[in-house]
Amino acid sequence: MTHELVHAYDHCRANLNWRNCEQHACSEIRAASLSGDCRFFNEVQRGNFGILKQHQVCVKRRALKSVLINPNCTKEEAEQAVETAFERCYKDTMPFDRMPR
Repeated sequence: MTHELVHAYDHCRANLNWRNCEQHACSEIRAASLSGDCRFFNEVQRGNFGILKQHQVCVKRRALKSVLINPNCTKEEAEQAVETAFERCYKDTMPFDRMPR
């Protein structure tokens, strides 16, 4: 539920254009990061685990998977959108003070 609430917050706060691949990617990055989707235990259960930057790897993977579903984004556009938006959107923890643990 938190994942979808992050999308709702982004939609209201930024008036997102969901047809824009980069804006969609930003919201997906934030939702995957802030919702707990990429907690270590969840990743281990999925068979995806590593030591270095596992959270970031998971966030990118899940964001790309979601943006690829957008009919307005080609595979190349989705990949580029996630890469372009990642640093900025991963650091954006609003409405939280910090990334939830």
